[in-house]
Amino acid sequence: MTLHVLSVASEAYPLIKTGGLADVVGALPMAIAPYDVRMTTLLPGYPAVVQRLGMGDVVHTYQDLLGVGARLMRHRFDDLDLLILDAPNLYDRNGGPYLDPAGEDWADNWRRFAALSRCAADLAGGVVDGLRPDLVHAHDWQAALTPTYMRYGTPPAARTPSVLTLHNLAFQGRYPADIFQSLGLPADAFSINGVEYFGGVGFLKAGLATASAITTVSPTYAEEIRDPVYGMGLEGMITARRDQVIGIINGIDTAVWDPAHDADLIDTYSVKTLAKRKANRRAVEDAFGLEKMKGPIFCVISRLTWQKGMDVLVELMDALIDLGGRMAVLGSGDSGLEAAFRAAAHRHPGRIGVKIGYDEALSHLLQGGADAIVIPSRFEPCGLTQLYGLRYGCVPIVARTGGLADTLIDANEAGLAAGVATGFQFDGVTHDSVYRALKRATETYRQTKVWRTLQTCGMQADFSWRRSGLRYSELYRALVTMAAPDPSPRA
Repeated sequence: MTLHVLSVASEAYPLIKTGGLADVVGALPMAIAPYDVRMTTLLPGYPAVVQRLGMGDVVHTYQDLLGVGARLMRHRFDDLDLLILDAPNLYDRNGGPYLDPAGEDWADNWRRFAALSRCAADLAGGVVDGLRPDLVHAHDWQAALTPTYMRYGTPPAARTPSVLTLHNLAFQGRYPADIFQSLGLPADAFSINGVEYFGGVGFLKAGLATASAITTVSPTYAEEIRDPVYGMGLEGMITARRDQVIGIINGIDTAVWDPAHDADLIDTYSVKTLAKRKANRRAVEDAFGLEKMKGPIFCVISRLTWQKGMDVLVELMDALIDLGGRMAVLGSGDSGLEAAFRAAAHRHPGRIGVKIGYDEALSHLLQGGADAIVIPSRFEPCGLTQLYGLRYGCVPIVARTGGLADTLIDANEAGLAAGVATGFQFDGVTHDSVYRALKRATETYRQTKVWRTLQTCGMQADFSWRRSGLRYSELYRALVTMAAPDPSPRA
């Protein structure tokens, strides 16, 4: 039997992307398709999305969706079945999906994403004939009110099982209590089993309390978030629901991230033609103004934030140069860290290059031309850049946390002797631990055959969506089977 799943998210590649969430949401429909699961993705109608898709089939019109008019449009784009919530008062504005042109959160983000969740719950309740799903899958805080609206909605919506995926627990969607009256929920939803969170409204907390199952994007992160260090205040809720918390590692889209067919590379290559990476290496040197020399090129493709450990890494730039390395940095984030990386580049012209911002094509080139990618995250639910690095022979150097711990085999003596190592891991994000990892990598890089083995093992690892897609499909079927029988029409 074909299962029909509604995926609800704030972004999806290739339509709108600010980070790894979009990659996952965009890849998941194809990942589960081989297992007889059909997924439709509900997204906000941001200008970039509406302009790219054009006018779709209007399947439902809202006169009053949390105070605004809206319409729901159906589209088919590439391999994606889409529903777009076209609500100009909420989404048709300059700026990004979450931030205004000044870089501040939109003041009405609570309404913008509550409306998205309410629409998803309405679909679960059968508001559109022929589009009622068997299960609803919500992603992160922006969609986390979906299972809550379902619980307090119509009987068909309340009977429909739901999954909430935590991509990053640090972002929770917390708002003052005075927004509750505008959410359109019954009074008893403002409770410990609903949206109430430390006297205010917690979107993610509400989803944790009401979803049928909770997934995280790696098994290690599923364990870590039961600890106050990683639980961000929600560890009690997660521990209470531990039997419903499942870690499923993210995959990557191996069609988009394929060094043998990547149009953003100067020269494509495979595990058998690694020597062809040299052309991409030269292009990285040119793009970042790096001197041409024998030492390794390390790269960073990241938000420049405390979570990502960039405060420690930037203070090690002088030491990295002393080790004989060079650094190419692509990212943006905290203004102080941006300035610190620029200052390091000014101190070491030709050895450190920095580009503030994000460039998808340049990120592909870095993976295809740099020797190693550095990811010193203090916590990392899954991480995708290390998976891209493995795929491209750009050896990852990572903190042993979350998905970074689950996806690499450390290049210690045993791993190297067995010929299975794929990267470098270190414990704790400190100056000493990160420095020792950089030093290990630099010394290993000088052993050409050993380094080539590291690259080869990483490139041969399977981090496609095949296994992850199977696990999600199995979870969906288990939840639908456990749900109460419901004779009302489905999609």
